[in-house]
Amino acid sequence: MKELVAYLRDHRTELRESWARRISDAKLLQVMSDDEIFSEATEVYDNYVDALETGSIETLEAYARELSERIIPRGVETDEVLGIVLLLRDVLARSLFAQYQRDLDLLNRVLDSYEPAANRIAVTVGVSFVEERERVIHEQQEALRELSTPVLQLRERLLILPIIGVLDSARARQLTEQLLGSIQENRARVVVIDITGVASVDRTVANHLVQTVEASRLMGASTILTGLSPEIAQTIVDLGVDLSMMKTVGDLQGGLVEAERLAGYRDDDDGDSPGFET
Repeated sequence: MKELVAYLRDHRTELRESWARRISDAKLLQVMSDDEIFSEATEVYDNYVDALETGSIETLEAYARELSERIIPRGVETDEVLGIVLLLRDVLARSLFAQYQRDLDLLNRVLDSYEPAANRIAVTVGVSFVEERERVIHEQQEALRELSTPVLQLRERLLILPIIGVLDSARARQLTEQLLGSIQENRARVVVIDITGVASVDRTVANHLVQTVEASRLMGASTILTGLSPEIAQTIVDLGVDLSMMKTVGDLQGGLVEAERLAGYRDDDDGDSPGFET
């Protein structure tokens, strides 16, 4: 292995250049300039050879994570990363063959040392990239979920939760957690949940809405459900879900009027008067 590492260090300039050319020829990392590719190739190559020498992949692993953080937001895909690592393995293997082909015994010993280590490094870099990509995707999904179920404060102690899109069990649980946290943070007395933008719900989700209303009540907040379409209402009836504990109002505007009344901002019973308590 010492002879192998020494050879790779002595020829690193030409080998790095050859690798960078192969990356460009294969049309990998096209979101990066040639200078950027060569700069990253230099760092990866040096870390690669260090890993071959020491048998330790921690430094290369850390660099692979840092590289992934930089290139994933630019749209680099997993197959591109695996491609460039396999290209490096190929470039080095071809160079070693050309160097030692006249001595087959030595060539076999060099390749026996090189191939297992190179394969391990390729797997390490690939796994690091995939893990970082999954982390980024998870963060993006969390951000989208938060955006898709925003709890908004309309007035002091009055919240609204507009729900748009598909409401499945996972999202229902997530919005409940958000809502209860907002009730506690804002000391809310009234919450309006508007499901005008929800196309359908199943039994599990309907029951979850009921549980959300009950949990809100236990925290001191009354809940008004608005935007209940005839189709969803019929589905809920057919499913036998008990909505007796839930206050429903046909549309969002009517729900807000009722919410203001319950919160003490209106002193009228039917919502026709614009008066407010002082």
